[in-house]
Amino acid sequence: MRQVSKLAGWLVNGLAAFGVAAFGAAAVVTVADVVGRRFGYPIEGVVDLVQLFVVTGAWLTMPFAFFTAGHVSVDFLLSVMPGPLMIPLKVLAAVGSFVLVALMLWQGYLTFETRTMFGDKPQQLGIPIAWYWYPLLIGLAVSLLAIVMELAVSLQRELGYE
Repeated sequence: MRQVSKLAGWLVNGLAAFGVAAFGAAAVVTVADVVGRRFGYPIEGVVDLVQLFVVTGAWLTMPFAFFTAGHVSVDFLLSVMPGPLMIPLKVLAAVGSFVLVALMLWQGYLTFETRTMFGDKPQQLGIPIAWYWYPLLIGLAVSLLAIVMELAVSLQRELGYE
C-alpha cells in the first residue's frame, strides 16, 4: 500500500506542479501582452492562451487538494470529535466526494465528446477545443485516485497502522 501511495503522490504532485506552472504561464502571457501592446506588438490569441492556462492550472491542482486533505473542512469540529465518530465521518466525506467527482467526470466526458464531435475551436487561435477538456478529464480522474488514497492513509493513521 505504501508503494501505491508513493506512486500516487508522485503523480498528484507532478500534475500540481504542472498546474502551478500553467497559472504562471497565464500571468506571464498577460504581462507580455500588456507590455507588447505598449510597443505595438500584442500577443496573438492572448485570451485563448490565458483561458487554456487557467483551466489547466485549476483542474490539474485539484487532485493535490484531495490527496493532502487540503480542501475545505470544519477543523474545529473535527478536533473535538471523539475518535469512534471520526472514522465514519471521514468515510462518508470520502464517499460523497468520490461520487460527486465521478459524476463530474462522467458528465465532463459526455460534454467533451459532444464538443469535439462538432470540431469546436476557440475564436482567436483555432486550436482544438479538446485541449481545454484534457486537463479537466485528467484532473477529475486523478482526483478519484487521490480521494481513495487519502482515505486509505487517513484510516491507517486513525487506526494506528502507520
